[in-house]
Amino acid sequence: MSQMLQTASSSETRQPEEITPLSRHSFRAKFMLVVGAAVLFDIMLAGGVAIWNVQRLSRDATETVSQGLTEATQEYLNTYIDTTALRTNLLLDQTYSEVEVLGSSLQSLIDHPETEIRIGEAVESDPDLGDQNITFDPQGGWAQNLSGPSVVSIWGYLLDDQGNLLPGAEEEVIDSAAFNLIAPALMSSGSNKLQMYYVGPKDTPIMRTTPYTTQAQTFDRLYPGHNEANFWDFFFPGVYEGWQAWIGEPASRPVARDIVATEPYIDAITGALIVSFFQPLWTEDRTDVAGMAAVDVTLDQFGQLVENVQIADTGFGFLTSSAGNVIAVSDAGAQTLGLISVDAAGQGVTGINRFLNQSRYPAISNLLLPTDANTIIDTIEIDAGGGPQNYIVVLKRLDPVNLWNGSTIVAESLTLGFLVSEQEMYETLGEVQEKISDATRNIVQWQIAALLISLVIVFVAVYAISGRITAGLSALAGAARALQNKDYSVRVQIPSKDEVGAVGTAFNRMAEEMSLYTNNLENLVEERTAKLETANREIVELNKRLQTENLRLGAELDVAKRIQEMVLPKATELDNIPDVEIATFMEPADEVGGDYYDVLQNGSRIKIGIGDVTGHGLESGVLMLMVQSVARALQEKGGDDPAAFLDVVNRSMFKNIERTDSDKHMTLAFVDYEDNKVTVSGQHEEVLLIRANGDVERIDTVDLGFPVGLEADISPFLGTMTLDFNQDDVLLLHTDGITEAENADGEFFGFDRMSDCARANSHKSAKEIAAAIIRDVKDHIGSHKLYDDITLVVLKHR
Repeated sequence: MSQMLQTASSSETRQPEEITPLSRHSFRAKFMLVVGAAVLFDIMLAGGVAIWNVQRLSRDATETVSQGLTEATQEYLNTYIDTTALRTNLLLDQTYSEVEVLGSSLQSLIDHPETEIRIGEAVESDPDLGDQNITFDPQGGWAQNLSGPSVVSIWGYLLDDQGNLLPGAEEEVIDSAAFNLIAPALMSSGSNKLQMYYVGPKDTPIMRTTPYTTQAQTFDRLYPGHNEANFWDFFFPGVYEGWQAWIGEPASRPVARDIVATEPYIDAITGALIVSFFQPLWTEDRTDVAGMAAVDVTLDQFGQLVENVQIADTGFGFLTSSAGNVIAVSDAGAQTLGLISVDAAGQGVTGINRFLNQSRYPAISNLLLPTDANTIIDTIEIDAGGGPQNYIVVLKRLDPVNLWNGSTIVAESLTLGFLVSEQEMYETLGEVQEKISDATRNIVQWQIAALLISLVIVFVAVYAISGRITAGLSALAGAARALQNKDYSVRVQIPSKDEVGAVGTAFNRMAEEMSLYTNNLENLVEERTAKLETANREIVELNKRLQTENLRLGAELDVAKRIQEMVLPKATELDNIPDVEIATFMEPADEVGGDYYDVLQNGSRIKIGIGDVTGHGLESGVLMLMVQSVARALQEKGGDDPAAFLDVVNRSMFKNIERTDSDKHMTLAFVDYEDNKVTVSGQHEEVLLIRANGDVERIDTVDLGFPVGLEADISPFLGTMTLDFNQDDVLLLHTDGITEAENADGEFFGFDRMSDCARANSHKSAKEIAAAIIRDVKDHIGSHKLYDDITLVVLKHR
């Protein structure tokens, strides 16, 4: 290479004329002829300024249109929610009026007791209007008429030992008989009502309801013990006392109206979701409560008002309490709000809880309801899994009402809400913006077209002038490519006498010298290249075969692992199990584990299985799946005998193992829970039971079973052990992957460590107990390899 450089250098020194940057033959001087660069710059600057002005005008127009449409949309939403709120308030007022008509009619009779008695006796003597055949039911302990315009129920504490009505109850039946004249007529007119009823004063709370139903029988079935407790205290505690407080201090009423409403609840007789409205009745001297008139209205009437809200394509309305409990919304709306419905049980009523603050979406759970009559319009962002989407939310507070909250009477204001996709609401705005954008694009395209035409003209001019300038460079580039391809015979002919010509001369000399050096090496290089290519082809072929095999094996393991994960119980299944909180953890040592656990539920009976197949990996995982399938089928079939259940599982698994010619078997145990009892069956690791007071019990399962899959019949070895399992008791099931987990020194984690950790955390939830144990196991193992599958199941009685 040094020789080549010396040759080139000597050639340059022999040039007849020295080339300088400013000589007439220099490349720089020729390139300065391209004055078109100035023209090109001017065209680019002018075109850029024009395009910028067009885009600025487009932005200004879009902002103006957007502001106008936004204001119009908000005004529309404001008017719409005001109208819907007014309709809802009118529906409430109509219901109030109807219960007030019933209450006023009954109150008028109470204020005229002699008339009340005469009318009552006349109604009772009428074969069509009277309460026919009031009969004592010795099994239920109450009395009830067999037919009539209304059902009248007299509870056990209003009867004597022979089932006859006490004088006060008999008098109350006659005094309230006018209900049979008034209530059926009101039921057939006005708004759609589910039922109307009357309840007597606290000392004689007989109950009349129209239309006729098997009222007392239904109460016996749904509310055991109601017949021994006072009706008011059992079903509506606090209402009667609240009304009594209003007598001496009318200003204590939360809302200046006597009617009290309930929160929505499931009606015991009809099973419908209803709201009840109570009108108190006063004694003639206005010193005490004389009972109540009431009407039940299905929530469908309010729901129809809300669900008929039509905003854009998918906008909807909803009605919520001041606590955020959504009492009316369409199914699609509930899904958009991310609501979670939970049955809420109470004494006498059963409601539905769908609280906004428990929504799956943070924007809904953090939503603040209005505290005054002003309408709130806001924009929130919800991500339902397909990416964030903006929604417009509109909230309007309704007129306040008196509400019985389960213990006392408070003021309550419902909130009406709208939710609509911002994209749908502003679809017109999007169309306008798109048209403006189209016009802007057309102008810009014409500007670009003009600019391109100008650039073509300039390019043609520059190209024509620079052709001669770049001819030498093109020749050098082509020769360099040939040299790169090992064509050392290449030579370049450049007639010009500028710097490019000098480089061409130097290039020719360098190519000539490289040709001399490479001629002697070509044969050796070709021979060795051929050998390397042969070896490389063999290596590539081997790599392809290895990659194919690895992909096949990896796919099989991935499928087995996925199937194994799919059959494990989901967190939602475990969370829905009543009485017992269950937490689980499983981590296989390989891609596919050989540990088994499952939680099966059939009615009130819960069966928890745990087992350990010998070894781990694909074959053990498949055996675990077989056990899960057999156990699931048997559980669905039913049967309360744990030993018989395990015997059938063993016989099925023995035949499967025999068919697959496998040498695997497994330890397997089941724990059955029902009615605060657990029954343990099968042979596996010790079961740990921690009592609520901290006592620890270790249940040895050696005598309760036999390894599954070793023998066709293990029924002689099967046994069961039944234990109490009460509130706050904790039960642990595990595989030996936990107790035999080793640290770097080969020391096992051990049963005692697991027991100590569980006992120390037994006051916590099942999930926290499981997490604490797994955390201790991981700390014990450290960076040491996990040799066996780890499985843990924790049960805690709620």
